Amino acid sequence: MQSTNNTAINALVSPEGSLEVLSQHEVNRLRKTSSDGHHEILRNCALAVLSCGSPIDDTTTMLKRYPDFDIEVMQRDRGILLKLTQAPADAFVDGEMIRGMREHLFAVLRDLVYVSNEIKPGLNHDLTTSDGISDAVFHILRNARVLRTNLPPNLIVCWGGHSIPREEYEYSKDVGYHLGLRELDICTGCGPGAMKGPMKGANVAHAKQRTKLRRYIGISEPGIIAAEAPNPIVNELVIMPDIEKRLEAFVRLGHGIIVFPGGVGTAEEILYLLGVLSNPENQHQSFPVIFTGPECSRAYFEQIDDFIVTALGEQMRDYYRIIINNPVEVARSMKRSMREVKHHRIKHKDAFYFNWRLKIDDVFQQPFHPTHQAMSELQLHRDQPVHLLAANLRRAFSGIVAGNVKESGIQAIKEHGPFRLQGDKALLRLLDKLLSAFSQQGRMKLAGKTYNPCYRLIS
Repeated sequence: MQSTNNTAINALVSPEGSLEVLSQHEVNRLRKTSSDGHHEILRNCALAVLSCGSPIDDTTTMLKRYPDFDIEVMQRDRGILLKLTQAPADAFVDGEMIRGMREHLFAVLRDLVYVSNEIKPGLNHDLTTSDGISDAVFHILRNARVLRTNLPPNLIVCWGGHSIPREEYEYSKDVGYHLGLRELDICTGCGPGAMKGPMKGANVAHAKQRTKLRRYIGISEPGIIAAEAPNPIVNELVIMPDIEKRLEAFVRLGHGIIVFPGGVGTAEEILYLLGVLSNPENQHQSFPVIFTGPECSRAYFEQIDDFIVTALGEQMRDYYRIIINNPVEVARSMKRSMREVKHHRIKHKDAFYFNWRLKIDDVFQQPFHPTHQAMSELQLHRDQPVHLLAANLRRAFSGIVAGNVKESGIQAIKEHGPFRLQGDKALLRLLDKLLSAFSQQGRMKLAGKTYNPCYRLIS
């Protein structure tokens, strides 16, 4: 390795955690895929991973800071090396890349290449059908080696905002601590904020309990990871090809979900989850869901609850509990629920490591590309089944997330102006009320930037 200046380094990096043992054919395929139309996305994701700890959550800004950064897959007799040019120096200690970052770097390469080579329409999976998409999600997770057949239900998915106040972050850490004391593992979107807090708390508790297998699973997708680097506690990283498969991976892999305060992305996740659980075919699923935060978050969850009930109906409260300012009760409740989940899976002969019986409608699985036309055509009215309304509301929030943090969405807003959302007047007012509350509470900001709405409501 050779340091070129105080902030960037040129380096050759060998595999860690993934891709250590490869055939010559696999090496050739890796090199071809990484240079065959996928180089830019690999470069963006790699830079995000190597910038772990940076307050910047904007890919464009990161690329401006490291304009000469590049990555190349090189062949050697024993497998591959990654050639990094002008990589962030903070990713190295005394000339050696930090091990966790190296693991994440090769996890990114592993998943991008696997999806490119294996998860293609008409190749090995029928991505036009619900079963085919679920099968693809299973294969990506299996290839990433996160499906553990010998473990009982104990994986808790934690959702929440990446940019939250300190008090909410500390609370999420406290919840994670009490989950860890009960030997529960953590799965999050792998970024900062409410995705990092539970992992950090659980890590301390696992150390106290001398837990041998400590799992901190991070699930991302290319558009998100390029804006939110994996936090350093993540020890199993998976990159799904799009947001829909990422969300499906969460609910297939996890045994329960805790939702901390967040912004638009968290609202999107909530609507996805409630849309799936309210499917009549899932009425007998054992799937605990808890919304929780410190006392200062009470109003936030009251707003979320009001939005859900007003938009989708009172029956939606059957699918979640709200527990305010009580980390111990959250953890105890989840631990008790794990026994119910285990009994349910055994009774229905379902796997502990992947929830095959959960019915996910096609409308929640097909990728949504938030173009200006697609956003304007969303059916935002109550004259449709509840699960379809939830799906359309989720897509609206997904587009707003793209306009906030994804490079393609940010560029589209710059070129064509705000997205136009139209539909039922009362529903749009409800949506605007929630989004306005997010903005007033500082939940729709990027680091160091004042939030400007990327949407306009047309009734």
